[in-house]
Amino acid sequence: MGKQYDVLVIGPVSLDHNIDYQGNERKELGGAVVASGYAAAGSGNRTAVFTKANPVDADVEERFSGSGADVYFKESRETCSIRNQYFTADKEKRACTSMGVCDPFRFEELPDVETAIYHFAGLVYGDFDGSLFAEASKHGKVAVDVQCLLRHVEADKTMAFHDWEEKMKYLPCIDYLKTDAAEAEIMTGLSDRAEAAKLLHSWGAREVLITHNTEVLAYDGKTIYTCPIKARNLSGRTGRGDTTFAGYITERQRAGVEEALRYCTALVSLKMETPGPFKGTREDVLAYLKEFY
Repeated sequence: MGKQYDVLVIGPVSLDHNIDYQGNERKELGGAVVASGYAAAGSGNRTAVFTKANPVDADVEERFSGSGADVYFKESRETCSIRNQYFTADKEKRACTSMGVCDPFRFEELPDVETAIYHFAGLVYGDFDGSLFAEASKHGKVAVDVQCLLRHVEADKTMAFHDWEEKMKYLPCIDYLKTDAAEAEIMTGLSDRAEAAKLLHSWGAREVLITHNTEVLAYDGKTIYTCPIKARNLSGRTGRGDTTFAGYITERQRAGVEEALRYCTALVSLKMETPGPFKGTREDVLAYLKEFY
């Protein structure tokens, strides 16, 4: 028997080139797996990360040093790399260009560990396929951020969002589904977030989390819950959705939907006030909850 974890976060790291609306460039090793891994571990969960990169490009062990997460690694021919050009101060509008794509992930590559949740934190279409979710669902709960199923690298290396063609087949394999407001509309055709969540649930996802710049919404098939984001500044906007999702799915293992939603919204509000992944503690989040919620 391998080690036991509360969550195994799976996905590529990314060599990010983030350029703000004033033209200032910040280069860092990021990706959904980084933001999610730090958030899960910082919230007091036994956390493992499985990622891929070309070791010439990235020192994965160093990136996760001090995160509290155990790191498992496999070499990839290329390292995922994305150029993010932001056009507004709130970072809501951006253009993304692919500068490298990681090898796809396969279930047999995953570390020989036991985990309560398989958290799939990919970046572009092709990182994962539906059969990976189906196999993981036989071993634990499955959490999927749909960004990596909708965001395609086009022939000119720009990125464009398209609906997930296999959603009807594989949504029933997913315990926790996360989208943002725009992604929810792409998948459902609905701009009303509550109605989109209900439709995604009716297609098979057991719980749906939809992020927006003003609030986070959760739906469990019975009740729509919302919680407002209260960040005092947006300097740490990058990684917002990944932090929220990691906080929600891990908190759900010890709390109900409404309580988990409050925790993850406070977590991301606090995280957004500082650039980089969340480096605080569970106690920091609980104090923030008490002060602002």
